[in-house]
Amino acid sequence: MVKKIKVLIVDDSAVVRKILSAGLSKDHEIEVIGTAADPFIARDKIVNLRPHVVTLDVEMPRMDGISFLQRLMTYYPLPVIMVSSLTQAGCETTLKALEIGALDFVAKPSLDISHTLDEIITELAEKIKESAHVKVKKKEYFKDAGNKKTNTLSPKTNHALINSTHKIVAIGASTGGTEALKEVLIHMPSNAPGILIVQHMPQLFTKSFADRLNSLCSIEVREAKNGDSIIPGLALIAPGNYHMELRRNGARYHVITNQAPPVRRHRPSVEVLFESVAKYAGSNAVGVIMTGMGDDGANGLLKMKEAGAKTIAQDEDSCVVFGMPKEAIKLGAVDTVVPLNKITPSVLSSLEMKTPQSLLRQKD
Repeated sequence: MVKKIKVLIVDDSAVVRKILSAGLSKDHEIEVIGTAADPFIARDKIVNLRPHVVTLDVEMPRMDGISFLQRLMTYYPLPVIMVSSLTQAGCETTLKALEIGALDFVAKPSLDISHTLDEIITELAEKIKESAHVKVKKKEYFKDAGNKKTNTLSPKTNHALINSTHKIVAIGASTGGTEALKEVLIHMPSNAPGILIVQHMPQLFTKSFADRLNSLCSIEVREAKNGDSIIPGLALIAPGNYHMELRRNGARYHVITNQAPPVRRHRPSVEVLFESVAKYAGSNAVGVIMTGMGDDGANGLLKMKEAGAKTIAQDEDSCVVFGMPKEAIKLGAVDTVVPLNKITPSVLSSLEMKTPQSLLRQKD
């Protein structure tokens, strides 16, 4: 008999608690052992019922989800999946939760999106099953260092393409990727080659995520728009619900965005990005596959390698979920496997660029 994953649902809405409980209980690998309307009830149930995974609402009475999560990660760390409303405020709070220690998030179900309810429950169930195997490390109480850039160089300066080496860095990530991408991008020098990123996220979240990274990095980071040029010092993040592909017109690289059918169940898809980079950049590219569940991007990374690109995978120990890198490694698509804190140096080395002193001083 398979041991079921015990789940506690924490949400102030009785309707949402009922929807999630009923939906998740249909999965034979999941047992909903309880629900809680606020963090104080949740605290007692976590201690008494010992769930394997907690789903946590962003906005709740008596104590907000962020404050509760901070305490949970300090005193009783365990896998947490945020259930977030698709609003600007919800996006910002969810990104904050991911910084603190939540593993992933899903859109909050409501009556007006009942036609997508099955998809949301399926997505949540998959993330619960993947998260149940993650060992969450205890963290100190989270303190916001503020949204200050890491150096005084402005990422807004225009860069003439004539000075470009015409290199492209393509990065794909999913579960655990928001914090992992921050670690990679925050150390990129202001003259880094153009970077294209697919992080599995719904609409609205990608803009908030890009804005947050832009406030921390010396390069410019923003959500991609159809036709955007790719220039040094700029990272473009695929918009939620849109594929992003590389194109080349003479010496100019640019991106196109579209709503073609999902690939590997995702839109945006890492597979789509990597295949286009293989086709249009070839050996002038570096491909990086990072933490995430599933196999999105594995075949695309292999095509990049076959086209002459350097390919890098995040190692198992530093991944929240080793699924995507593992599948790429199994296919023989990866040249180098490195821990998270070595990805940026590895990218820069592949491009024969100087590694910043701050990274050279980092310990393994």
